[in-house]
Amino acid sequence: MSAEQRLVELGITLPSPPAVMGLYKPVIVVGSLAHTSGHGPLQADGKLTTGRLGDSLDVEAGYAAARLTGLAMLASLRAQLGTLDKVQRLVKTLGLVCATPEFTQHPAVINGFSELMREVFGADAGVAARSAFGTPSLPAGMAVEIEATFLLHP
Repeated sequence: MSAEQRLVELGITLPSPPAVMGLYKPVIVVGSLAHTSGHGPLQADGKLTTGRLGDSLDVEAGYAAARLTGLAMLASLRAQLGTLDKVQRLVKTLGLVCATPEFTQHPAVINGFSELMREVFGADAGVAARSAFGTPSLPAGMAVEIEATFLLHP
């Protein structure tokens, strides 16, 4: 089943691609790889999920923010590629979590993104190499920021 068909089957409607907030491109295609810039948790009303894990947000809220980030990234990919069916697989994910120094559940937060990718691209193609880091702050106060690399079909 294609990624676009999975979105329909899952009842997922992608948001509009997020507006660019600086001097960068949301997606760059080089050869057979699509590299995304850092994306954040864009809510349906256009606002970002903000806050720090271990302070104003718990793991469940962080997980939800990471899933929203995945939806925003998929919207950017579709806008650049025309269809998500051009994606062969997710290759690498880098997740940043705005957190207190005591917070240690960064992977559980970024699972919100990773599990969405698995749902959309499948159990193999949707699971990538991944890193999850904590940081004291992120742009615009975002709770998470995620970038990824996707392999495209030839």
